[in-house]
Amino acid sequence: MIRSMTGFGRAKRECGGRDIIVELKSVNNRYLDTNVKISRAFSYLEDKVKSRITARGITRGKLDVFITIDVLEQDGIEIKLDETYAAAYIAALKKLGEKFDLDARDITVMNVAQNRDIFAVKKADEDAEREWQNLLPVLDEALDMFIASREKEGANMKADIVAKRNHIEQIVDTIGPLSEADKKNQFEKMQTRIRQLIGDSVVIDEGRLLTECAMYADKIAIDEELVRLASHFKTFDGIVSGNEPVGRRLDFLLQEMNRETNTIGSKACDLEITRCVMEIKNELEKIREQIQNIE
Repeated sequence: MIRSMTGFGRAKRECGGRDIIVELKSVNNRYLDTNVKISRAFSYLEDKVKSRITARGITRGKLDVFITIDVLEQDGIEIKLDETYAAAYIAALKKLGEKFDLDARDITVMNVAQNRDIFAVKKADEDAEREWQNLLPVLDEALDMFIASREKEGANMKADIVAKRNHIEQIVDTIGPLSEADKKNQFEKMQTRIRQLIGDSVVIDEGRLLTECAMYADKIAIDEELVRLASHFKTFDGIVSGNEPVGRRLDFLLQEMNRETNTIGSKACDLEITRCVMEIKNELEKIREQIQNIE
């Protein structure tokens, strides 16, 4: 299934004496880069959140997760003052005031308390699992919305790239007959050119002439490239209809299709084939740009 790397999800619920809000949003990224923003009191849940996201099948994108947990019923949490750090912090503030002639009266308890590093939050181990069980259903609800938004946008992308793939196949189907006519035309041109260069004074070995002209015609043949492109179309269909992430696989396949197209362009002598090649490359580039947004 094709999913966009851009998505958004949000959920809010009251669980176990906690008012919990989870928001997820993502943009394009080559790999999965998850940034969890959660209050320090519950920072121990960060690794579990990341593991859950991976377990839900999120594999690519720069993902920001915002988690707000308001404690409605306080229990099992102990906040201790880091006196050594606090003393050093206050001393630094006083030195800052003296150096820049600032009013020391601005150093208040509330101002100092804004630096959360002066507090150490301790929580009983048996409570950690309970907090995770409170957060998990809210996280899953937000993930459900997040994944659904990715799949919806992915469906639109799939329709677009499949339409472009079908257009490319239609163009390729016109190249085959053009190539056959091109080979015949080049074969006849070569014979005529050789006869003109040799003139009537030299006896021509007709068999050798036909062989050399046929060998040249074979050099401009693109049958193998057309066969490989047909195979790539089938591979393309298999990838977009599967359930695995497709972005990287499609990117590699497009490189192969572009390589075959370039070979066709280098061999062809017919202007119409050249025009077809340019149109194919244009459509392949449009697909490539689209799949940069696909997981």
